[in-house]
Amino acid sequence: MTEERYVVTRTIAAAPAAVFAVLADPARHKDTEPGDWVRDAVEPEPITAVGQVFAMNMFLDRVGGDYVIHNRVTEFEPDRTIAWAPGQLSESGELRPGGWWWRYQLTPNGDGTDVTLTYDWTGTPQAFRDQVGMPPFAVSFIEQSLATLDRTVTTR
Repeated sequence: MTEERYVVTRTIAAAPAAVFAVLADPARHKDTEPGDWVRDAVEPEPITAVGQVFAMNMFLDRVGGDYVIHNRVTEFEPDRTIAWAPGQLSESGELRPGGWWWRYQLTPNGDGTDVTLTYDWTGTPQAFRDQVGMPPFAVSFIEQSLATLDRTVTTR
């Protein structure tokens, strides 16, 4: 870990395809988060390619409660890697990145998968850092997020 990046790995007792299926489905992203910050997908279409934008309904008191975040997919390799950079749409419909990103790297490990989650906020503007506080959570949130993903994938 660096000052502006969390990197946490957890082994999940499931094949990479099972883990990736959850991560590539915005409708299931709420099942990867330990609290109620992520609510639901605005349009629950699966993620299929780099450049795709998907929107999520979110809730955070520090930013006034309910809001929508738009995420541009920056990496997409089925069953291996998925990443996105959150941002906000301008009035003209252009996606303005927030300066932070999420990345999941999946590595086969016997009958399971090593899932490495990276949260990086190095590009976040100072004004936003001052408003929200960056990072908005401790590394334990990332650890709990991977535990929640584990339960989601392995519980039937």
